Amino acid sequence: MLTLDSLRDYGANVDEGMGRCFNDESFYLRLINMGLEDGNFDKLDAAVAANDAKATFEATHALKGSIGNLSLTPIYVPICEMTEMLRGKTEMPDVTAVYGRVKDALAEARKLLD
Repeated sequence: MLTLDSLRDYGANVDEGMGRCFNDESFYLRLINMGLEDGNFDKLDAAVAANDAKATFEATHALKGSIGNLSLTPIYVPICEMTEMLRGKTEMPDVTAVYGRVKDALAEARKLLD
């Protein structure tokens, strides 16, 4: 179940995220739900599978903003790493390890929604 405590246990910086949401718990939790279902995660999957550096960068950069605003640190940290790995690249670097961390962190976060 998604609660502030479960998010803290997950590793999210809840105080920071709540501050961005006017300390409105229901608003913050609603945004967390939306953020974890962000369509850019699907775009990221497709871009990585297609070995498309530009599309992968665009998806990670978009997620960096949205996930960062929600202070979902376990996803945010590897997303930032991927973004910087891809910045200015025309050929796809090996993102296997860091992308695996993104997917693992996302899967763990989505378990909180059940």
